Amino acid sequence: MHFLGAKKNILAMARAKRHYIPGQIWHITHRCHKREFLLKFAKDKRRWLQWLYEAKKRYGLVILNYTVTL
Repeated sequence: MHFLGAKKNILAMARAKRHYIPGQIWHITHRCHKREFLLKFAKDKRRWLQWLYEAKKRYGLVILNYTVTL
């Protein structure tokens, strides 16, 4: 067991090790705290797309589709 939030002394189970298999398709999601908007402003959305493009080039990713929901 790992301690999370040392000030609050909260106990939680550790996450299982992730196995990365070349050539697999991954579905990646991200949920914000308290359902707040991660990409509230247009400039934030543009920056997120820039990061996605940079990761695609750097790691040779093939992006099948993406969506940003509000």
